[in-house]
Amino acid sequence: MRLSMIVTVAAASLALVACSKKTEDHAAATANEAAATTTSAASDAAANTSAAAANTGAAVDNAAAKTGAAVDNAAANTAAAAGTAERKADAAADAAAKQK
Repeated sequence: MRLSMIVTVAAASLALVACSKKTEDHAAATANEAAATTTSAASDAAANTSAAAANTGAAVDNAAAKTGAAVDNAAANTAAAAGTAERKADAAADAAAKQK
């Protein structure tokens, strides 16, 4: 961006001190091209920033969904393990009662 500004200022300076019509025309054309390049770069930067923001939002949403699914899965696994532990404890208690 700074380079574009430097080119623009240089072209404008050249236009001010130009000694022929041809030089003035070339300086004006250079200034116009520099301005167009600067405008295009600013537009591209804005578009890229917008796309990056959208992609970041989508990534956050995806991560949240995966985290929610992992929590649900962990809860289900914990409940299943608790059920298994309860059944085994009951079986051990029954076996102990039969030993008496």
